Amino acid sequence: MAKTLIDVDEEYLAAAQKVLRTATKKDTVNAALREVAALAARRRDLERLESGGLPDLKDAEVMREAWRQ
Repeated sequence: MAKTLIDVDEEYLAAAQKVLRTATKKDTVNAALREVAALAARRRDLERLESGGLPDLKDAEVMREAWRQ
């Protein structure tokens, strides 16, 4: 892990700390970064689904077979 000196908006930090239930600035920043990365991954997954990324879900025969097991 790298050590980095940054200026942080204290109001946003306090708000994030409440939401994330973290105790330290370091924990808050790291948790916020994890949350943003996870959000981006969820958005990519949703875009993939919206663009037809799982065509088998529309195939009735495939879905019938999946539910049999």
